[in-house]
Amino acid sequence: MPQETVTVIPDPTRTMEGLRDTGYSFETAVADLVDNSIAANATTIDIGVQLDLRGQVRLAIADDGDGMDRPHLEQAMTYGSPKRPDPASLGKFGLGLKTASTAWCRRLSVISRPSCDDPPFMATWDLDYVKEKREWLLLVTDEPDAEAVEHLDRIASGHAGTVVLWTKVDRLLRSYTNPTGSRAQRALARRCDDLRFHLAMTYQRFLDSKDKRARKIRITLNGKSVGAWSPFQEGLSELVADEAKAVDTGAEFRVRAFILPRREEFPDDAQAREARLSPDLQGIYIYRENRLIHSADWLGMFRKEPHSNLLRVEFSFDHRLDDALQLDVRKSKILLDDNLLRWLREEFLTAPRREADRRYRKGRAQDISKKANKGGHLASNKNIANKESQVGGPTVTVTNPATGAVNVTNQQGTFAVKLPVGSATTPGQVHVQPADDVAEGVLFEPALIEMHKAVRINTRHPYYHKVYVPNLNDSVTVQGLDSLLWALCVAELSSTTDSTSELFGDMRYEVSRILRKLVEGLPDPADSDISEEADGH
Repeated sequence: MPQETVTVIPDPTRTMEGLRDTGYSFETAVADLVDNSIAANATTIDIGVQLDLRGQVRLAIADDGDGMDRPHLEQAMTYGSPKRPDPASLGKFGLGLKTASTAWCRRLSVISRPSCDDPPFMATWDLDYVKEKREWLLLVTDEPDAEAVEHLDRIASGHAGTVVLWTKVDRLLRSYTNPTGSRAQRALARRCDDLRFHLAMTYQRFLDSKDKRARKIRITLNGKSVGAWSPFQEGLSELVADEAKAVDTGAEFRVRAFILPRREEFPDDAQAREARLSPDLQGIYIYRENRLIHSADWLGMFRKEPHSNLLRVEFSFDHRLDDALQLDVRKSKILLDDNLLRWLREEFLTAPRREADRRYRKGRAQDISKKANKGGHLASNKNIANKESQVGGPTVTVTNPATGAVNVTNQQGTFAVKLPVGSATTPGQVHVQPADDVAEGVLFEPALIEMHKAVRINTRHPYYHKVYVPNLNDSVTVQGLDSLLWALCVAELSSTTDSTSELFGDMRYEVSRILRKLVEGLPDPADSDISEEADGH
């Protein structure tokens, strides 16, 4: 039986409604429209996002790029429009304009003219109209939206140009009792702030006049220029790895790893804030044709953990690797094959991750030590000082302060042992002393500080990091922990003999080992826990 060919036309309403949920965020949707402006050779792109008098959001993007006559405008509004002649174009699949827009609005209009001497045409997809008519009906007129034409004339005076217009925006803001009130205005302002940062990061190479890799454009959002933001903070960070690799097709990609300074190592606070050090922004940043398409992710190779905060990696490629890297329709993700992932994980990233971890942990330990000694244990010392005479305990006399030799007299007799003997590093800190020179692996040890029986607590031990540090501003919790360790040390000195002294040391080591294992699954302290702004004691 011979085969037949049948033309099957998809239901317009179900298709359009279904494509609304392809996963575009507001930021990636707007960026997709900016891609079209850049592909049309625009040098100026102006974005306006406003609430009208009825509380309806209106978004308009005007550019001075190559405009379109009516046939090309209708073609651009077609779902799956023809492939662009330039394979390096930022627009790739012929779907972005429509799917990105209708992900957030129910009425998409494009107003365009091929030259300043030609009248503009407007084409509109109205999802409600399509639903009513149940046909693929594109609305086209030579009398376009007057406000959009004024926008076009202002941005592209004397040039061709295009305006993309969203109305019936139904997904950007939730419903407010007063849709034009301050709460709605603040919510929209927050969305615009997020959009500004996304554009600054996504088009950094296009916006930075010093970056020669991409042609220069200017983007404005609500009348204010969008400045470039580089995740790598060149000039302040250190480039620790740089490698270009060719693939079978002859194309190549380039990977560079940067380690940023720690917050306190930046020249000033403004530059530290600009770097945005946080777990959210660590990872690999992927660029296609100089446009960021995927950011701050380890591509499933590693978890985001604080000790990798300083490491950011650039992965750049051009259109020749689109098929090999399986670029998705939103141009926001790629799929790396197993060999490439293995090379990244086991070869390229090994040394940078180790060095970033070393620098982070070294600085973290210094910060924790400063915070602890600045007052984290002051309340504990005061409390123990008030009760020391009531507690009693052995008598300790120093026989050689240089070696730490002391005599301990308890109920079993007098015994010669060795203890750390020293003075307070902070006034009043003579019973509980945080220290970073306690024997490796040991959480605490008995000591004699200005002739007071004391406990020295290891600020480098994971138990201190994960249990003490988040509570250094809670005097009750810290007093409880400190009192327990101090009591254990006094009890050890009260019970020590020539035969048990070494056993007590072994017990402290074993307790410390067990505690190290028990806290492995606890989260690392946040930066705010370590900052010295609020010591609370």
